[in-house]
Amino acid sequence: MTSTIAHALVHIDGSFCEGGGQLLRNAVALSALLSKPISILNVRSNRKPPGLRKQHEAGINLAAAVCAAETEGAHFGSTSITFKPGKIELPKILTADPGTAGSTTLLLQVSLPCLLFSSSPTAPSLLTLRGGTNATQAPQIDYTQHVFLPFMKRHFGVDVALKIQRRGYFPKGGGAVLCSVPPVTEALPPVTLMERGPVQVIRGEARVGGLPYILAERMKNAARTRLLAGGIPPTTIRVDAVRETQEQAFGSGGGILLYAETSNGCVIGGSSVSTKGKAPEEVGEEAADELLRNLRHDGCVDEHLQDQIIIFMALAKGCSAVKTGPLTDHTRTAIKIAEQMTGATFHLEENPSGFVIISCDGIGYTPSM
Repeated sequence: MTSTIAHALVHIDGSFCEGGGQLLRNAVALSALLSKPISILNVRSNRKPPGLRKQHEAGINLAAAVCAAETEGAHFGSTSITFKPGKIELPKILTADPGTAGSTTLLLQVSLPCLLFSSSPTAPSLLTLRGGTNATQAPQIDYTQHVFLPFMKRHFGVDVALKIQRRGYFPKGGGAVLCSVPPVTEALPPVTLMERGPVQVIRGEARVGGLPYILAERMKNAARTRLLAGGIPPTTIRVDAVRETQEQAFGSGGGILLYAETSNGCVIGGSSVSTKGKAPEEVGEEAADELLRNLRHDGCVDEHLQDQIIIFMALAKGCSAVKTGPLTDHTRTAIKIAEQMTGATFHLEENPSGFVIISCDGIGYTPSM
């Protein structure tokens, strides 16, 4: 059961550091989970244009539906919001649809922490997330499927089932993703991840929908060439090209995800999305360059996973420690919000050679707190 203690309104400056949608998502998710009301000013003030977009509005409304929250200012263009959470009662069956190519993975980011915990065993919560599955400025659904969710299962024991019902490419969206979230009744375990281990295989898929197969093949070949030039042995690379049918994808578009699997169970990603005017070779090369960059710093997570795990480190019971590459603004923002909302303490050890050790004394959250 959730706490009945009345919490004072937590005031958050939406312009801090990254100053975008990620700050908003993390703050709202923790507000819903911890039953702490929040007020955010200067929402997305570091973006042009500032204020809420349709996907942020959909994310706030999704979190509000999970916890029966009262909201103010949760509309398109708003630069301030108030979120007053009620009680979370699981399981939930919910649908979120921004009506645009807004990212389905970002909708999952804001809702997952809220749905994770239950004071007694219940059936999984079911989410239908509509919008863009392979969108710009967000993790592709393939990244969530092959990098983020396997990390959550391996290190936190969170086993979310995800099914891509239909892909929706930038700029039209129209995709649909089904998620099943089984809640846990105990605190998450801490994670210690300090040695990546050598790369054993690099997998991936270059895919297109509504476009000729040859474009996916060109993406794949360009990525492979770039990886070889970066010193990756040819026998390590296993990348496929895929063309989806009209039933499998809405509209036309493409993208590529590469992910390296290491001997210690780490998964490091690199990706890119097709956009108008960008050659398939450029898309493939961007994904390969991102993967190679993340492999060079010897961290155990890549630059995108780095910020996504902060919330869960803060909620876990005990001390977590993860070796990463250089800190991103998204990660610094996630740490700031996690500390402000949960009371967890983070420590950063930034090495001159480029890697960082993020450690956290988590609060050991359980639903009865």
